[in-house]
Amino acid sequence: MPQFKALLIGGPAALPSEERLQETSSLTEKIKHRFGAGYEHFIHEGEFRTVDGEHLAVFQWTTRTAIAE
Repeated sequence: MPQFKALLIGGPAALPSEERLQETSSLTEKIKHRFGAGYEHFIHEGEFRTVDGEHLAVFQWTTRTAIAE
Protein backbone atom coordinates (compact mmCIF):
# COMPACT_ATOMS: atom_id res chain seq x y z
CA MET A 1 0.00 0.00 0.00
CA PRO A 2 1.53 3.37 -0.95
CA GLN A 3 2.46 5.77 1.82
CA PHE A 4 2.20 9.54 1.50
CA LYS A 5 3.95 12.11 3.63
CA ALA A 6 1.47 14.62 5.00
CA LEU A 7 1.87 18.12 6.43
CA LEU A 8 -0.80 19.10 8.97
CA ILE A 9 -1.77 22.78 8.69
CA GLY A 10 -3.92 24.77 11.12
CA GLY A 11 -5.44 23.62 14.36
CA PRO A 12 -3.98 24.37 17.77
CA ALA A 13 -0.87 26.55 17.81
CA ALA A 14 0.53 24.31 20.58
CA LEU A 15 0.68 21.29 18.26
CA PRO A 16 4.45 20.66 17.97
CA SER A 17 6.04 20.99 14.54
CA GLU A 18 7.40 17.41 14.70
CA GLU A 19 3.82 16.14 15.06
CA ARG A 20 2.74 18.08 11.96
CA LEU A 21 4.56 15.63 9.69
CA GLN A 22 2.64 12.37 9.36
CA GLU A 23 2.43 9.37 7.06
CA THR A 24 -0.85 8.22 5.60
CA SER A 25 -1.90 5.52 3.16
CA SER A 26 -4.78 7.56 1.71
CA LEU A 27 -5.29 11.09 0.47
CA THR A 28 -9.08 10.72 0.66
CA GLU A 29 -9.37 9.64 4.32
CA LYS A 30 -9.08 12.24 7.06
CA ILE A 31 -6.18 12.16 9.49
CA LYS A 32 -7.34 11.92 13.10
CA HIS A 33 -4.42 12.96 15.31
CA ARG A 34 -4.56 12.54 19.08
CA PHE A 35 -3.49 15.69 20.90
CA GLY A 36 -4.11 16.52 24.54
CA ALA A 37 -7.56 15.37 25.62
CA GLY A 38 -8.93 15.13 22.10
CA TYR A 39 -8.43 14.45 18.43
CA GLU A 40 -7.56 17.00 15.76
CA HIS A 41 -9.08 16.20 12.36
CA PHE A 42 -7.37 17.13 9.07
CA ILE A 43 -8.44 16.62 5.44
CA HIS A 44 -6.59 16.79 2.13
CA GLU A 45 -8.12 19.14 -0.44
CA GLY A 46 -5.63 18.54 -3.26
CA GLU A 47 -2.80 20.87 -2.18
CA PHE A 48 0.85 19.77 -2.17
CA ARG A 49 3.97 21.58 -0.97
CA THR A 50 7.65 20.91 -1.33
CA VAL A 51 9.46 21.28 2.00
CA ASP A 52 13.18 20.57 2.27
CA GLY A 53 13.03 18.74 -1.05
CA GLU A 54 10.14 16.48 -0.01
CA HIS A 55 6.76 16.49 -1.78
CA LEU A 56 4.11 16.66 0.97
CA ALA A 57 0.33 16.40 0.81
CA VAL A 58 -1.18 19.28 2.78
CA PHE A 59 -3.92 18.28 5.21
CA GLN A 60 -5.93 21.22 6.54
CA TRP A 61 -7.40 21.24 10.07
CA THR A 62 -11.19 20.96 10.18
CA THR A 63 -12.33 20.25 13.73
CA ARG A 64 -11.49 18.88 17.16
CA THR A 65 -13.37 16.15 19.00
CA ALA A 66 -13.08 15.04 22.60
CA ILE A 67 -11.92 11.59 23.61
CA ALA A 68 -14.93 9.54 24.74
CA GLU A 69 -14.67 8.23 28.27
